[in-house]
Amino acid sequence: MEKRTARLTLLIDPRKKAVFEQLCAREDVTPSQKVRQFIRDYVQQQLGDDWMREAEAALRAREEEN
Repeated sequence: MEKRTARLTLLIDPRKKAVFEQLCAREDVTPSQKVRQFIRDYVQQQLGDDWMREAEAALRAREEEN
């Protein structure tokens, strides 16, 4: 399970936000869930299936340096 400890703030057109919220409600998901899905899909598309292991290894290496 992913840790949800980082916050992402973005500004969008209020009309797009309202439509996005309605579409999310149709799918019975929250806007946050949908944005997390978009980000997961994009990262996986760009970096492949092993992106999570690589990211965790990079974080561990960074922690060991400090």
